[in-house]
Amino acid sequence: EKLGSIFDKTERVAELSALIASQLNVDAAQARRAAELSKSDLVSEMVLEFDDMQGIAGTYYAKNDGEPAAVAQAMQEQYLPRFAGDELPAGDVGTVVALADRLDTISGIFGIGQLPTGSKDPFALRRASLAVMRILIEKALDLDLRPLVVKAIAQHSAVKGSDELVESILGYMFERLRAWYDDKGVASEIFLAVNAKGITHALDFDRRVNAVQAFTQLKEASALAAANKRVSNILAKAEGGVAPTVDASLLQEDAEQALHSALGACSSEALALFESGDYTAGLKSLAVLQGPVDRFFDDVMVNADDPALKNNRLSLLKQLQALFLEVADISLLVPAKK
Repeated sequence: EKLGSIFDKTERVAELSALIASQLNVDAAQARRAAELSKSDLVSEMVLEFDDMQGIAGTYYAKNDGEPAAVAQAMQEQYLPRFAGDELPAGDVGTVVALADRLDTISGIFGIGQLPTGSKDPFALRRASLAVMRILIEKALDLDLRPLVVKAIAQHSAVKGSDELVESILGYMFERLRAWYDDKGVASEIFLAVNAKGITHALDFDRRVNAVQAFTQLKEASALAAANKRVSNILAKAEGGVAPTVDASLLQEDAEQALHSALGACSSEALALFESGDYTAGLKSLAVLQGPVDRFFDDVMVNADDPALKNNRLSLLKQLQALFLEVADISLLVPAKK
């Protein structure tokens, strides 16, 4: 009752649909029209008598009224996917309304504090969240969820927007992917490594997960993950800030010179691949660092007595960490000790 009438909802969904459509180069006028009509069949005798006909009846009514084919098709497709493994909307307009409808529901229910608890999920927010993620990932739609969630929240007059609410909603939605990836055979550590980056593009998130999954199959992966874990621990204990640049004149040991050289040789290629979105190839290109990294830890004392040497070595490790962090927190691939 705090979120208004069904008419209020269709008005909000129409506004959000137009915004999403403009970002996906879909006809915004048709998306808005489809959203405005999306719940009209709920008050028909047909749907009151047979509730499974929601959307189906609407499609026939829209066709009968001479609405565009894409608008009529969206009446039914707004409800897809209805359950795990169900088909996704095929049409562009139906896809847009399906996304907008769910984002409106999730933001509104979270906004009035009716969050799912344990096994209780009366408003099916888990299903709605996973539906949004599946649509974005499986249909390869490069949308940033953050501004859409902000917009959805702002449209609810009974909801007070805040950064905390936005983060709570985004965190909940992306957390639904953990079990989804688990069903695909992707380890929980891989999900956590990518989730640590705070990515809000579901499609980009998926590409990173696939890249890290491929990386873990390399023979060098476990050693590099362990090294990243060690680097993370060392840097976490470092007092004060660590300089982002390395002073090559302070590199005394052969092993630290070799690591500096190796980083310089492969970073440009890797960063270019990351920038283009080819995370898989980028991470694979970093496999050559295993030897220099292992040698560094075998031969070099990071916490040297000379503060200048120590800080310079910390800077070198920070550069190493930053390179991997472009994709995910690789250090999280190392299982926590029980």
